[in-house]
Amino acid sequence: MLQKLILLGPPGSGKGTQAKRLAEKFGYLHLSTGDLLREEVKNGTELGAQAKTIMEKGDLVPDDLIVAMIKSRLSATDDGVILDGFPRTVTQAESLDKMLADAGQGIDRALLVDVSDAEVTTRLLGRARIEGRADDTPEVISNRLGVYKQQTEPIVDYYSGKGLLTKVNGEQEIEKVFADLEAIVAG
Repeated sequence: MLQKLILLGPPGSGKGTQAKRLAEKFGYLHLSTGDLLREEVKNGTELGAQAKTIMEKGDLVPDDLIVAMIKSRLSATDDGVILDGFPRTVTQAESLDKMLADAGQGIDRALLVDVSDAEVTTRLLGRARIEGRADDTPEVISNRLGVYKQQTEPIVDYYSGKGLLTKVNGEQEIEKVFADLEAIVAG
């Protein structure tokens, strides 16, 4: 069965890595808003220019820009989809629900890769050293965690209230996290 899945978690939780692996394993389309936005920045598009300034501060790109970008990608596929980094606000989640309902579809499951703030900080600082990511400085990491707690964590309650949320311990070894997620998706 082709599913529409959402992978949730704080920045640095490993959701991008896990989403790529799950997409490959199940043959699903992996839609990462972070990757899509970085692609827009790299290509020098108008959206990319707007997004770059916002992302460099660690803030979220406005809902209307993200929703439009996701809508165009979702409308182009009938495959299973793993959404990584979207939705990030309850408003985006409601927009996604409406968009899918209009197409006679819905979200099948939201998976939370649960990781503590201390672990997130350690991971992101390590990633900054390895990948040279400008958005992984201590100040930006602190802001990103604050934004996550204020704007994104409420989505956990949103999907939990709909009976769609499953939590996975993201502080385990990468292979164990993947095995847990794979078992849930294969369900």
